[in-house]
Amino acid sequence: MNGSEMSSGVTIAVDGLTRRFGELTAVDAVSFTVPAGQMTGFVGGNGAGKTTTMRMIMGVLGIHSGDVRWNDRPITTADRRRIGYMPEERGLYPSQPVLDQLIYLGQLKGMSARSAKAVATDYLERLGLGERTGDKVEKLSLGNQQRVQIVAALISEPAALVLDEPFSGLDPSAVDAMVDLLREKTAKGVPVLFSSHQLDLVERLCDQLVIMASGQVRAQGSVAGLRSGTTTRHRLVLGGDAGWVRELPGVHAVDVDGHRALLELTDASDDARRETISRLLTEGGHRGGVEEFHQVVPSLAEIYREVTA
Repeated sequence: MNGSEMSSGVTIAVDGLTRRFGELTAVDAVSFTVPAGQMTGFVGGNGAGKTTTMRMIMGVLGIHSGDVRWNDRPITTADRRRIGYMPEERGLYPSQPVLDQLIYLGQLKGMSARSAKAVATDYLERLGLGERTGDKVEKLSLGNQQRVQIVAALISEPAALVLDEPFSGLDPSAVDAMVDLLREKTAKGVPVLFSSHQLDLVERLCDQLVIMASGQVRAQGSVAGLRSGTTTRHRLVLGGDAGWVRELPGVHAVDVDGHRALLELTDASDDARRETISRLLTEGGHRGGVEEFHQVVPSLAEIYREVTA
């Protein structure tokens, strides 16, 4: 890594990436940026196109249209060698001892055996495998094999990270250790793109999200930004039955269950919405009293369901 990239970090951008398999368009004109020093969460169901997109970024799959850019220029093979990649299909040799294998993989990345051993040993200890360095990979649990695969992606101190489901199969302590490692990388300007089905984890970690469905980007941005673009809902809890809210003008009752109701305000203007809320609270006061009224902050899972519906 040269001095300027060490100080400012690398930005990876994909622009209009498209990949077809026969008649199926698996990735359809996908564009997003993975900024330097940020964690970008790649979210979508099975078959959404995440893994195919990652493979095109890495040059594992050909690109039918669009391009990948590295600091505003076309990415090269040399650039891709500087990316720590964790593929969907794990690439470990099952009968080889853990540390020997990581040293070998580090040497393939241009490291000396001594340096690779020191770095691998440090990472293995941090991920709780310091006592298992001489074990064959096949003797480890699937979760521990996952930890070794993570070290393989990190060992060469990469300029960028592209990780396909890195948290899959990890126990909570391993997740915490992995999070610490990734935050150390982003603090040094490393861009991190990772896919995950664990939406609570993505919501907690990521600076920005890219949500895909059916090969297309359906939404992208920060969690706060995505929340601001969703339908605003309010929770109302009354002292009596809440069924009457279904008939109140300016209100859509999403769900009513006894004395509880989940509501959407349908008025277009802020003034009209404020008037509707005033009527709602006044009427609620006449019908047993208002025990609770607040805006509901949607979870990432709810945002995902809304934008991919």
